[in-house]
Amino acid sequence: MAKENVEILVEGGKATAAPPLGPALGPLGVNIGQVVASINKKTENFKGMQVPVKVIVDSDTKEFDIEIGTPPASALLKKEAGIEKGSGNPKTDKVADILIEHAIKIAKMKEGNLLGKTLKEKVKEIVGTCNSMGILVEGKPAVETIQDINAGKFDKKIKEEKTELSAEETDKLELEKEKLAEEIEQRRAEFEKTAKEIIATMAKKEKGEIKAKLVEAGVPGTIIKELLPAEGEAAEGTAPAEGDAKPAKEEPKKQEKKK
Repeated sequence: MAKENVEILVEGGKATAAPPLGPALGPLGVNIGQVVASINKKTENFKGMQVPVKVIVDSDTKEFDIEIGTPPASALLKKEAGIEKGSGNPKTDKVADILIEHAIKIAKMKEGNLLGKTLKEKVKEIVGTCNSMGILVEGKPAVETIQDINAGKFDKKIKEEKTELSAEETDKLELEKEKLAEEIEQRRAEFEKTAKEIIATMAKKEKGEIKAKLVEAGVPGTIIKELLPAEGEAAEGTAPAEGDAKPAKEEPKKQEKKK
């Protein structure tokens, strides 16, 4: 019994008979409409994300099976948190807050790809991923929430595999996300002000010395990279002092020919 495999990436819930799926399935003699419908049903929870799909076709009977992979945990977390990307500075800048229900939901979706033996262990893996993305869990840094999980605080919800949120909980999380975004902008403005002041006062110093001072002041690396002038450039908002201009090269004197 020969098997033919077709492996593609599709947007969750939006597979079509158009390329690349249709042309790949056409020669195999399967009902493309049925395959597309089955893929969309199995990937509807991954809307807005690229999902790996394998279509396994029996060459003799034309029957097919569909295996659905899952996007990375980070992609699922961004979807659940309603953000486009994680934090560029996760230690200080938190970009969103999720509840344990979100972590349970993702742990169940990624169940076959996680190392933990129990759902509780798998949930901790997902919460651990939040730590590097700057995502709070239950209003706390992920490392603290893992301690709460270990202490049994969420055992009931994990045992019941609770994944649904109330409208009130969803609205509260959205407000929290807006508040976190405002705090990030405020901190960024403060860091930029500090950085520009340091750069202006050290305009005559070497770039390495200025950078060391910025790091010492706690300015994030991304802001340092944006604002620190390259070697030889004047700091933003400053002009070269008088006398700083390099003298023009003198024309080499022509040797007089001996008569």
